[in-house]
Amino acid sequence: MKAFVKKLHSEAKLPKYGSEFAAGADLYACEGLAIPAGETRFVHTGIAVELPAGTVGLVFARSGLACKQDLAPANKVGVIDCDYRGEIVVALHNHGKEERTVQAGDRVAQFVVVPYLPCEYEEAEELSSTVRGEGGFGSTGH
Repeated sequence: MKAFVKKLHSEAKLPKYGSEFAAGADLYACEGLAIPAGETRFVHTGIAVELPAGTVGLVFARSGLACKQDLAPANKVGVIDCDYRGEIVVALHNHGKEERTVQAGDRVAQFVVVPYLPCEYEEAEELSSTVRGEGGFGSTGH
């Protein structure tokens, strides 16, 4: 599968996998900025993508950045629809107590491309029953 990437900024880097079997490709900052403690800043990647029809790009936290630097996407998972052609921007939140700095070229998130199934939503008077039923948060005991 191919996704076409357009550089919108001279310092932009194409997404890159860190290992042979990595599911997520690294997204890179194309400019530096400071993120104060407890605040969110928009980190520009300087790229736009053309994803294959029937796929979606999901922007996830990088575990090392989140655990060691307290930086993770503010919206938890970003959704890049296959018909979106604008810049991929990561809303990076500083969960820590100290200001953090992102430099141009730093890996700021990971990008996973997955297929999706479009769904037609239809109103129903009743839903089929299951063993779980309406049990929610923690109801399965696991």
